[in-house]
Amino acid sequence: MNPERTSTTPLFEGIWVPIVTPFRDGHIDLDAAQGLTTHLVDSGVHGLVVCGTTGEAATLDDGEQADMLAAVLEAAGRRCPVAIGIGGSDTRAVARQAARYNRAPLAGLLISAPSYVRPSQQGILHHFRAIAEVTDKPIALYNIPARTGVNIDAATALSLSADPRFAAIKECGGNMPQLAALINHTPLKVLCGDDALILVTLCLGGHGAITAAAHIRPDLFVRLFDLVRSNRIGQARTLFKAMLPLIQLLFSEPNPGPVKAALAMQGWIGDELRLPMTPMSADGKKALAIALERMMALPG
Repeated sequence: MNPERTSTTPLFEGIWVPIVTPFRDGHIDLDAAQGLTTHLVDSGVHGLVVCGTTGEAATLDDGEQADMLAAVLEAAGRRCPVAIGIGGSDTRAVARQAARYNRAPLAGLLISAPSYVRPSQQGILHHFRAIAEVTDKPIALYNIPARTGVNIDAATALSLSADPRFAAIKECGGNMPQLAALINHTPLKVLCGDDALILVTLCLGGHGAITAAAHIRPDLFVRLFDLVRSNRIGQARTLFKAMLPLIQLLFSEPNPGPVKAALAMQGWIGDELRLPMTPMSADGKKALAIALERMMALPG
């Protein structure tokens, strides 16, 4: 059974955070993961994603992914839905991974297009359909062509959306016509994955965001969502303008280096990543510290 939610926000709507994986001396810091989870849930986020790109999933073995998921599920309890990220280039391997979670109390799976191999759109269709056959969880497509090397075209997403097992799409393509097509012509919940485009996406009718930046002042991201939903666009614009400098700095170097640096400055985690990811540069941290202080001073 999926976790019960205290919020009335439907699944795959609102502000979702792809939670970082904290490390200490090379090992997952599960205590820090649970403390951060509790903080995010208490701040009102609508969902969490474990083992996403921001969670450095590519550097975690199967046992570590299981440990991280269990820690987050325990801390979140029934107060917040949790999804897990899955990816890979081999359809059979991704399907096996998806099937392993059938008994887990997960709200859904976030599955990226196959990376590196650059399949055709027909190949992408068959890839996702094969995975859907082996899981009982709702699937959110993850379109991030900058990392995978291939775009999930709007027409492909529309074809997949005819199957109710495909519930949402995290759109990170930066293509505004495609974003509009997804919102206007598919039944999928459209979640922004480009944090600088959150306000635009919401104003176009998008359903929310899966946002790494929301690790920092998650309450403000939830407020932004609520402002747009209640048609207070002027207030939303003013708030987002104040948030944008930090958002931009959080992606000025490869993610999740800056996000982890900001969380470390706040004492939530240690500033540790696994190679090939590296911590934020010293110059970057200086600018980040200034922007972080201003972000933390914004009224809640």
